[in-house]
Amino acid sequence: MSYATFFQSNLLDSTTIVLLVAVLVTLVVFTALGQYLKRQPEVAIDQAIIRTFNNRVIAWLTIFVVLTITMTLPRVVTVVFFGIISFWALREFITMTPTRRGDHRTLFWVFFLFTPFQYYMVARLNSGWFDWYALYTILIPVYASLFIPGRIAFTGDPKRFLERTAKIQFGLLICVYALSHAPALLYLNLGQYNPATGVKEVWQGKTGGLLLFLIIMVQFNDMVQFIWDRLIGKQVIAPSVNNTRTWEGLIGAACLTGLFGMLVQLLLPVTPFTWYGSGVMALLISVMGSSGKMTMSAIKRDRGIEDYGTLVHGHSGVLDRIDSVCFAAPIFFHVTRFFLSMPQ
Repeated sequence: MSYATFFQSNLLDSTTIVLLVAVLVTLVVFTALGQYLKRQPEVAIDQAIIRTFNNRVIAWLTIFVVLTITMTLPRVVTVVFFGIISFWALREFITMTPTRRGDHRTLFWVFFLFTPFQYYMVARLNSGWFDWYALYTILIPVYASLFIPGRIAFTGDPKRFLERTAKIQFGLLICVYALSHAPALLYLNLGQYNPATGVKEVWQGKTGGLLLFLIIMVQFNDMVQFIWDRLIGKQVIAPSVNNTRTWEGLIGAACLTGLFGMLVQLLLPVTPFTWYGSGVMALLISVMGSSGKMTMSAIKRDRGIEDYGTLVHGHSGVLDRIDSVCFAAPIFFHVTRFFLSMPQ
């Protein structure tokens, strides 16, 4: 692939468009339902739960509308969209705790070199003579992780050195490196197993469906776990970390997300997986997404904050909405690539 195809779209087909419309309609219906319940004070549901539900739905609707628009444009636009989200999320993460003067120059390199270059490499995957994938997978885990402590050490400020270094490294790893695997799905060359012949053949679908599958499964898992936690949740997983996350919600959401993944593939096959493979991948997304929620909750409790920032006025920050995607995306990407990638 050359620069001539750098701005190529080729993300959507009729099946993917139908799925997009179905999700948007569902979110609009949920938004209307939430607003209706909000105006019914006599309803038996706690108003705090309704407010949280509304915040989640509106935030996801906002993200999904923008994502839908970007996916109708050249795919590099979708990469830029995720790059902006990464920049925003990293900013929220870094501002969670005060930084020292010695960190500012290091943060300049983190925000204005490593972050944009990571997404530039995403847009260059499978293009030209250079193996961008090899560099893409190690730039932040290796080079950035070594650069950050070295640059901070050269400032001559050793106070809370390990804490400051670890915070910047972890923020860059989760907010940028992990999330960049979501748009990287758009650049995979995948095969699909033919059950009749038992041979892996070139997949004829569009990679936009693969990205949508990831986002939809994460979104579905978050909403189902939220509902199950409130309705039937009894055994809280870790009260000091998150007093609303329960084992019943975790297991119930994982099972329903796996079934939902199978259903989506059976009705609207937007991925190269078999119907049962889609169920396994949806289950994997659910487990990793829930792990992301718990991890970020632990960090917030450690820092004594409620939310990372403000996505929309009166709502949680962008990192509060994408933490599940950050943990699910790299696992989903690498498992998919390992089993289904095709040679150039």
